[in-house]
Amino acid sequence: MNIEDIIISPKKIETQPWQLGSVITNEIPENGILLVFCSDYRGGKGNAVAKNFDTVREEFYKLSKFDFEIPICDLGDLISGKSLQDTHYILQEILSSCLYKNTVPIVVGGGNDLSIAMIHALNFHQKNIRYTQINNKIDLSNEGDEISEQNFLQKIFNSKLLSLKDYHHLGYQKHLNEIDAVKLMKSVEFDVIRLAEMMGNTDRIEPFFRRADLVTLNCDAVESFAEPFSVNPQINGLNRREICAVMKEIGLGENS
Repeated sequence: MNIEDIIISPKKIETQPWQLGSVITNEIPENGILLVFCSDYRGGKGNAVAKNFDTVREEFYKLSKFDFEIPICDLGDLISGKSLQDTHYILQEILSSCLYKNTVPIVVGGGNDLSIAMIHALNFHQKNIRYTQINNKIDLSNEGDEISEQNFLQKIFNSKLLSLKDYHHLGYQKHLNEIDAVKLMKSVEFDVIRLAEMMGNTDRIEPFFRRADLVTLNCDAVESFAEPFSVNPQINGLNRREICAVMKEIGLGENS
């Protein structure tokens, strides 16, 4: 697989020597961090039209690098496959390449269903995976053979190929969920944390990030006001300071 065939390289962004953008490369490093951007939302009844991530990049590149010495790669924008399954396969291969180099991949964009590609990539390299998801909904649908945002969790839980040790679901909102789904999660001793329990501080949820092998964030769990932050913008959710505190805890995890 040639990277040039599946990735659109990011455009050059001018930065100062003291800014993070000055040390970002486009090659997968050893023992580093990799960013890859994805526009495939077909698993959530969306489309795979290429999104423009330039604004996100420009803001990220302008941050101070301080004494940050870990290599960072911005691989670019993933070209969506002919089918959603193709996108899953391509993403899984990229993530597996990162894990061979002990590099932490960060996927920006795409639907929640991409989580199953991430966990398959991890499963190839290790067992007993600890997965933490931040999502305002708990979707446990069994409908359909094709992977979607509604059934990907059940496909993970029911798969005989995946070695899942722990699952934690954070940020669900009672008024958006079927009560039986919440009860089922608790009955199998999965940690299920309401949005109200996350607001104000991170003490309650920090343990769920400390040893997590995979963390995914559905942006619907973050409040949106003037500019929509997600495909399905929500009035209720984690505010800007709270989501920043959560992301910090994720970054401080033992496997980050």
